[in-house]
Amino acid sequence: MPYRGTNAEEVMRAVGEASWYSAGRGRLDCRLDFAFRGEWNGRRYTRKQVRPVFIEDSDGVLVLTVYTYFS
Repeated sequence: MPYRGTNAEEVMRAVGEASWYSAGRGRLDCRLDFAFRGEWNGRRYTRKQVRPVFIEDSDGVLVLTVYTYFS
């Protein structure tokens, strides 16, 4: 997650608070915006959006990957 610019707390918040959508092939995704006001890869940004891609089964939620968008 650090290489994607996010952390476990933000991913868990996104899965817990945002609406879930089909991402195809049995996967789900959701998106949640966060105030950022920081630097990422040498550029300053004010917001970021965390988009985990995951599956849900009887054991809970398994996050497969996370995309992070800065703006």
